[in-house]
Amino acid sequence: MKIDEFYRGTANLNLNGSIAALVPAIIIAVGNLYYFQNNQIMFLTIPFVIYSFISFQLYLFRTKQSISIGHNLSPSNSLYRNIFEARHLVVVYMNYQDSSLYFFFPDGHQAGILKKYRQKEHLLFKKPRIYILYNCQNQAIGFFKINHLKIEVYDQHRKYVGCFETEKRSWWKKKKEMLDESGQYIGSVEGSTTFMDEHVLNQSREQVGRLRRGWMPVEWSGRFPEANTPVLSLSESLSEKDKLLRMSFLVNEYFIER
Repeated sequence: MKIDEFYRGTANLNLNGSIAALVPAIIIAVGNLYYFQNNQIMFLTIPFVIYSFISFQLYLFRTKQSISIGHNLSPSNSLYRNIFEARHLVVVYMNYQDSSLYFFFPDGHQAGILKKYRQKEHLLFKKPRIYILYNCQNQAIGFFKINHLKIEVYDQHRKYVGCFETEKRSWWKKKKEMLDESGQYIGSVEGSTTFMDEHVLNQSREQVGRLRRGWMPVEWSGRFPEANTPVLSLSESLSEKDKLLRMSFLVNEYFIER
């Protein structure tokens, strides 16, 4: 999938929402016409009509964006082979029926997706939440299991590679650390409480990753029209296992704290 197809999909969701909002409005109008014949009842249709109108305008806007982006995309395959190869990834959060996190390469091709694994839960035994990172071929390449204040990280072979831990220091501040498979401290995450700018640090307090909103290179604007779309940057010196472990803070950022 490319970024223009993603915007086309969101446009279709807005169109579906617009049509769905008209259903109760039509039922109220028809019911009032044939049974109640009360002009006051027709005011009940106003919220549904307004929501339908707004959703339809969003549909037109997203469709226009999709067409514009499509003209700026190369028809060839992506220059990147896997999600861990890129220095930067554009991060798009979707919160419709199921929350998902989409990753795109700078050239507009999809790099992967992070979403919740659906598992059957019994009333007496609540299972921990699990999020899976898929690559662009829809292959699972990472697993994140939420266990209270800890996010355990496993690679594509289900091998434990480390964890992300949070510790509440005060009502407004938390300590966020990362540990390797042996429990050794390998870094932390620090950021602003007012806007998205998270810094991933190693044990020497050197920055090896960053997630920030409002930073979008000009040359990307033709493919990503919304300048406030977050961008994830990871150091090229990190191995694939290290990058996977560092990406655990995204689970905390988008699916726990958000």
